[in-house]
Amino acid sequence: MATIPRDHSPDSTVAFLRAGYRFISERCERHGSDIFQARLLLEPTICLRGRPAAELFYDADRFVREGAMPTRGQRTLTGRGGVQGLDGAAHHDRKAMFMSLMTPTAVRHLGRLFADEWQARIPAWELAGPVTLHTEVASMLTGAVCGWAGVPLAAGEADRRTANLQAMINSAVAIGPRHWRGRLGRLRGERWAGDLVERVRAGSLPASEGSALRVIAEHRDGQGRPLSRRVAAVELLNLLRPTVAVAGFVVFAALALHDHPGWRQRVRDSDEVTEQFVQEVRRYYPFFPVAAARVRRSFDWQGYHFPRDRRVLLDLYGTDHHPELWPEPELFRPERFAGWRGDPFTLVPQGGGGHLTGHRCAGEWIAIELLKQAVTLLTGAMRYDVPPQDLAVDLRRMPALPPSGFVVTDVRRTG
Repeated sequence: MATIPRDHSPDSTVAFLRAGYRFISERCERHGSDIFQARLLLEPTICLRGRPAAELFYDADRFVREGAMPTRGQRTLTGRGGVQGLDGAAHHDRKAMFMSLMTPTAVRHLGRLFADEWQARIPAWELAGPVTLHTEVASMLTGAVCGWAGVPLAAGEADRRTANLQAMINSAVAIGPRHWRGRLGRLRGERWAGDLVERVRAGSLPASEGSALRVIAEHRDGQGRPLSRRVAAVELLNLLRPTVAVAGFVVFAALALHDHPGWRQRVRDSDEVTEQFVQEVRRYYPFFPVAAARVRRSFDWQGYHFPRDRRVLLDLYGTDHHPELWPEPELFRPERFAGWRGDPFTLVPQGGGGHLTGHRCAGEWIAIELLKQAVTLLTGAMRYDVPPQDLAVDLRRMPALPPSGFVVTDVRRTG
């Protein structure tokens, strides 16, 4: 039996926080292996990257999600009791609830709502000074996804809800004030979402048939039990928060258009090229750094032993940049997706495996649709200038984003 290469530090948590998205890949390259073991949060953890590793990681017979996410991540990013931490029949039941909302018609509808929000803001941007794209897009996404989900927003409420959702997104691996802002955002968000669910159940808040708010409020598990107020609130936020997180991808799409201006005309001319461009944005730029699981029962794989209950991390960013999967991975090349048939274990920015029963993000189709709308709007509905600013993407910060948030000036409507 082969020995898994090990980091010899007593604990590598600080090194992980310092290295960010490159932590696993750097050590894989150092060890000459796509597998190694380190102590993270004082716990032995097996780290993996690559296609075989992704296929292994999403094998539900070998891994579970219960107890894999560190407590600090549950208190900020995901909440407790949500679909991400479920296994077996409970996971299948909850995932089916989410997937019932992800019909092609529903996904397109959300895309149109987002595009309408964007178009409506262009006149104000034309009159404004500098516009920070990340701030504006996050607010637009909050308005669009709440409208789509049947969640009412009072006048001026979108910015407050956006701030809470953004605090959750920014805090999962943070320490200090950013972490505590995330915990506060989580508390406020669950209180708000829980009130909405209870009002729907009491009949004091009308919710249209098939809306996400109503589906979650009325959902029954395999034993016919409704979700508790808290878990229903967590799952409603599990629709809203990841959608608002797509604002980061939109900023990366704008950055890619800025750094590679030759693609502007190409995406304007072809929906197929727009799809390729969007997929390369998702592959190339950092989004989720890792996914976590625990070994269900001891097993051996490729000569390595995986003991029961051992935490395992799959390097999502490193798999999307693995040179054996993506030739010249550090080059932005949308044409690599021309004729791409899809592979659930090679392009994994939002997780791998299957959508319907696995742990791949249920909202991945939403992210793709919103990105396609954003690219179309950036290239066809408006023109703008990009003034000098700090657009560097620091892979040590998780989640990563250009410090400026991508500022544009002199916005002009063209559509």
